[in-house]
Amino acid sequence: MDMNDRNVIGKLCILIGLCWSCKPSTPLSPEQHNAPTNYTFVDPVSPAHMDTIYVPIYSDIYDQTVDSKSLLTATLSIRNTSMRDSIYIVDVDYYDTQGKLVRGYLDKTLLLTPLQSTEYIVEEADDTGGTGANFIITWGGNSAKIKPIFQAVMVLKSGQHALSFVTQGLSISEYADPALD
Repeated sequence: MDMNDRNVIGKLCILIGLCWSCKPSTPLSPEQHNAPTNYTFVDPVSPAHMDTIYVPIYSDIYDQTVDSKSLLTATLSIRNTSMRDSIYIVDVDYYDTQGKLVRGYLDKTLLLTPLQSTEYIVEEADDTGGTGANFIITWGGNSAKIKPIFQAVMVLKSGQHALSFVTQGLSISEYADPALD
């Protein structure tokens, strides 16, 4: 066996090892969508400013025909942009195309300290939301000047190709603070 044969066998062993270590992904439970190891949860609070945000999510999209859909992985990202103030995430709820609650992600208020972020994942295999899914987030802070970012990133991966796009959150609060106008 010459040196070239040994290199080929070595490369094949590495390739087989990599393939062997790949295991199919299992959908996560709602509790696992957000690893809370570095997060602080607090008792209910009454901050000076409260807001409700709508973020569109596409857990699947039509491709080629009305009868053909591709499933997507969606990541909801909530980012506290303040360098001084914390914000409170009171509710993170996921709704389907029909407007029915699929699941809630929080049972306690999440405290996001300055510049801290959190994310929630809707995995590719989870098609419960449909093409018109959305997140509704209720949040608050001690100042109306705090402007967190609420975005969703959807990803479709097919072979060596990938498609991704971002949606932005929109305030849908029914009770606007007249002092902000």
